[in-house]
Amino acid sequence: MNEISPIPVTTAKDWASDQEVRWCPGCGDYAVLKAVQRTMPDLGVAREKTVFVSGIGCSSRFPYYMATYGFHTIHGRAPAVATGVKLANPELAVWIITGDGDALSIGGNHTMHLIRRNLDCQILLFNNEIYGLTKGQYSPTSRVGTRSPSTPFGSVDRPVTPCAFALGSGARFVARGIDVHKNLPEVLKAAHAHKGASFVEIYQNCVVYNDDVFASFTARDAAAERQLWLKAGEKMLFAGGEKGLALDVEHLKLKVVAGDDPAVITHDPRNRGVAAMLVEMPEVGFPVALGVIYEDPAPTFESAVVEQNRAAAEGKAADLQKLVSKGQTWQVEKEPHAI
Repeated sequence: MNEISPIPVTTAKDWASDQEVRWCPGCGDYAVLKAVQRTMPDLGVAREKTVFVSGIGCSSRFPYYMATYGFHTIHGRAPAVATGVKLANPELAVWIITGDGDALSIGGNHTMHLIRRNLDCQILLFNNEIYGLTKGQYSPTSRVGTRSPSTPFGSVDRPVTPCAFALGSGARFVARGIDVHKNLPEVLKAAHAHKGASFVEIYQNCVVYNDDVFASFTARDAAAERQLWLKAGEKMLFAGGEKGLALDVEHLKLKVVAGDDPAVITHDPRNRGVAAMLVEMPEVGFPVALGVIYEDPAPTFESAVVEQNRAAAEGKAADLQKLVSKGQTWQVEKEPHAI
């Protein structure tokens, strides 16, 4: 019997490729890349069993910088390619790297169906609320009033909330992180540990076209007051424990209360109704929900496909000749050469 080779111990450097990292100086993508590279050695996976798939956008250069297998595909189609990779070899750990424009505009339909099917993969959506690669046009997540080359008078579009989109698509794992935050590796570990499609929105700062758009909750003087890091089984407290979230039963919505109020909610990641409220809390007076917001595992798409194929092939012998001869067939006789 062949022995299973142990997964070698690696470091963050082992997961970094020899390619020069080329993003704008100060781009949040650098921080996310480092967080992923630091996280991979802790996951117990091999580099040759790991694949990073991306679409088009600034974030989509990511596969070049990982010492793993990777695909830099076309705009919005990373979910389709990732699905093919996972179905071809379910043993692979598949990561999808995408942006708010790539995943939610041209790729919105593909993203929705991958989440709905619950393919076992990690979806890291870098959200900077702008199109960076094509020089600063507004994106599906840009806020109303965003001035850009494509909206010189300010955007009048209502933005997409990525996590609400994921929940509406049937996601079984929804989380949020911040590019430079120390907790991002823990969010990535939780996403990898989940069996199924893990959707992680990462607030990523674009220093060139949308600098400090998240400063209202990422700036050092605002972080404690505006960030709510969720942990299963713990109270939803923020502002150093002085404030918390409770359920306004009369109006079926969340409200901010004192931290010592007994009505403060304990985080239950399986509560989809509360999760829907957490991802769309008002900006004024409320914190931003971060960490694992929702997790409720369900059977994965590829496992169902593998089982279906197994059942269909049971008791049958592979016979290619019989297959190609099935139905109407004919033989083309070789004609003699003309004299």
